[in-house]
Amino acid sequence: MTTHDSDHAVDTHAHAEGHGGIAKYIYVFLALCVLTGASFFTYSDYWPYHEHPEVGRLFMMVVSCTKAMLVILFFMHVKYEADWKYVLTIPASIMSLLLILALVPDIGLRMRTYSPERKEHAAQSKAANEKLQEKVRAEEPHDAAH
Repeated sequence: MTTHDSDHAVDTHAHAEGHGGIAKYIYVFLALCVLTGASFFTYSDYWPYHEHPEVGRLFMMVVSCTKAMLVILFFMHVKYEADWKYVLTIPASIMSLLLILALVPDIGLRMRTYSPERKEHAAQSKAANEKLQEKVRAEEPHDAAH
């Protein structure tokens, strides 16, 4: 190996490892901190959508996906990989979406086929629990002495 070849190898290695310096990683870290703060903001008194918890959940899901994307792109160095990364990620994404679409109807229809024993132990919504409590109160014998 000549001196020129070894210099070229060192330059290539430094370029592949550095990816532009440490400042970029500090900016990504700061962005992750800000996004984490944005998630906690949904629990503060300043969050305007307390009456609509689904808005907060959607907001936190978007923030979480953004944070995951930043970690994957920069700290896992996927941004600097060759184009073969698309050959791996696009089919996997399509398969995961198809799996979700295939399982959602099964999960949604599951309660229609519950046995009475299973329904007794299944989780229920707040409204169903309140109706059940009202039914129990109505069936309780009222003591005339009280």
